[in-house]
Amino acid sequence: MKFRGPLLTVLLAGAFGLCVGPFWWLAMAATQDDKDVFSWPPKLLPGSHLMENLQGLQESIGLTRVLVNTLVVAGLQTVGAVVVSVLAGYAFAKFDFRGRNLFFVLLLSTLVIPDAVMLIPIFQMMMDLGLIDSYESVVLPGLVTPFGIFLMRQALRSMPDELLDAARVDGAGELRVLWRIVIPVNRPIIAALALFVFLGGWNQFVWPLIALRSPEMYTLPVATATLQGLSTTDYAQVLLAGAIAAIPVMALFLVLQRQFISGLLAGATKE
Repeated sequence: MKFRGPLLTVLLAGAFGLCVGPFWWLAMAATQDDKDVFSWPPKLLPGSHLMENLQGLQESIGLTRVLVNTLVVAGLQTVGAVVVSVLAGYAFAKFDFRGRNLFFVLLLSTLVIPDAVMLIPIFQMMMDLGLIDSYESVVLPGLVTPFGIFLMRQALRSMPDELLDAARVDGAGELRVLWRIVIPVNRPIIAALALFVFLGGWNQFVWPLIALRSPEMYTLPVATATLQGLSTTDYAQVLLAGAIAAIPVMALFLVLQRQFISGLLAGATKE
């Protein structure tokens, strides 16, 4: 038993290395020259080609424009999907209307439909609306997330109806009840949903590749794919694009982690 502490420390250090090691190599390889990316032993210290790789990305894919496109698409999808999920989840959880259970079952059934099956119908819809090669063509299909609605519905069902009824008796309308009571109480769940939706919107590749035609509208995953040539590929630039793609997701998690911690503390201190 006396070796339990050191053994646990070694196991945790090994797990930490397995989790962080690939990200560290990615960041360091992004600062190397292309010929040094796959050198052995791998170079795990910063190189001197970061600015050169950044300039190459700017010239190859228009890095600044691509980042703006990706932020706009992921940001609009996140805000829209969270709003729709909260409103729909609130309706399914707290309102009794005809066909509620049927509509909810139909909503859940869409979770088993592969995304690839929906590509052609969504493309035809965007074509009919004249939205191909625009932000709207990428953002609109992601505004309704069945998982998000299910998550919010399950979270809101646990709220006592007496609390909401007391606010209504005091003269609060449904939107005020939602804004003043429902959202603050469920802030950790909403933060988690926002993180999931942003991650999906930031990393989506197949649908933007189909919906966007002009390079000026490309998002970061689509633009990164164009760096892979038929004969030669600058892997240092590809890895740098991957490292840049990871930064906003990490930053968003650091911003929202306070909500997760507050949710855990609230749950731990309930009587």
